[in-house]
Amino acid sequence: MDVFTVLCHPYPSDRKEEWLTEEALRTSESWTRSRTIESSCCIVVGLDMSMTLRVPLSATSEIEYLAKKLGFDTLWFGYLQTMVGVVQLLGGPVFGRFADLFGARMALSLVCTSTIVFFLLLATAETPAMLFIHKLPTVFMHVLPASQMVVTDLSEPEKRADALSKLGLCFGIGMIAGSTLGGQLSKLYGERFAACFGAAGSAFSLLLVFKFIPKTTKAETARGDTTGDNKKSVFSLGEITRLMKFPGVTQTFIIKIVAGLPSGIFQVMFSIIALDFFKLQPEENGYLMAYFGIIQMVIQGGVIGRLTARYSENSLLLLSIGVSSMVGLAQAYIQNVFQFCLNIIPMMFSLSVFNVITDTMLTKSVPSSDTGTMLGLCASVQSLLRTVGPTIGGFLYVNYGISSIGLIQCFVNIGMFVYLLQRRQNKTDEQRK
Repeated sequence: MDVFTVLCHPYPSDRKEEWLTEEALRTSESWTRSRTIESSCCIVVGLDMSMTLRVPLSATSEIEYLAKKLGFDTLWFGYLQTMVGVVQLLGGPVFGRFADLFGARMALSLVCTSTIVFFLLLATAETPAMLFIHKLPTVFMHVLPASQMVVTDLSEPEKRADALSKLGLCFGIGMIAGSTLGGQLSKLYGERFAACFGAAGSAFSLLLVFKFIPKTTKAETARGDTTGDNKKSVFSLGEITRLMKFPGVTQTFIIKIVAGLPSGIFQVMFSIIALDFFKLQPEENGYLMAYFGIIQMVIQGGVIGRLTARYSENSLLLLSIGVSSMVGLAQAYIQNVFQFCLNIIPMMFSLSVFNVITDTMLTKSVPSSDTGTMLGLCASVQSLLRTVGPTIGGFLYVNYGISSIGLIQCFVNIGMFVYLLQRRQNKTDEQRK
């Protein structure tokens, strides 16, 4: 409630001073609580992502090298990545529903615990079978949807895209620190030590979650929608799929899948490309990932917020898809690491804008009580890309080379760009009539 509402709202004349004092205190306490929760969550989410996601991911970047030592070729590594995609594809919506019903603290705690188990299994992996088994805890390793849910619940709808983009700062910092540190740890002490270090970081993040993250970040009205029999429906397929019936949700999901598939193929194949095509060592790959992080920090921390303040979400969606088509074309003719580093800038721009805008559009399309489930479905889209991406990417890379992946990205995104542009033009014509 703003000052104008407080001053102009009718109140009994004999209780004027008392009423104003109560309203002022209530407004002040609400504002203070909101800022405190937001600050705490931003700090812990940042640390959680840096320690739980990126430092372990620096060890995850060593999985490819460990897999190579165990005799995995490109095809079998594709199968390994596909397994992760399938597991997270099934777990994403359920985890999102769990977060809606039991709150941010429980959701992030589950993420941290799963990550600890994940890296302890990785540290003991000495056979190809164990390398597959250690991927099973990824069913609950959805730190991004859980963190996005916190930010979504605490931000206003019109500022949601900017708030979600700021999470990129956390990922960027974590990518720089984690990848660089992971490369050094792997070089000096081996992959298993790097995995144990990641597990220790996850345990520390778990303590931070219990210390700072509130039990729930949803409003009272949103929490009221999850009472009664609905409270037990974590695995209810109907409660999850009903979100697809809201206006615009299905169409946005189709766009997210079709336009995101080609770039998703390249992302899941990047480690193999870095190892086989660019001939990078683990330490060099860590430096390249740090460069990714710097670019992501600049774009998501300083660019997307300004763009969302000036342009509509549909315009930015068109822009990201158009840039992605040009990135794919350039990618088809890359010959060395320097050329790839130049192409990373528009690549990260298109990926960041596309993911932030589509997630924002989808969370705005559903009630606040279901934002966690919706973000879980968004995570499932990424998992779907990781499921089919390694198989498709491995086949294309082995048979047609890296250029085939880039050309497919170019043509698919050009087609999507033309479709969205035509649809926008048709809407404009209808409004004029």
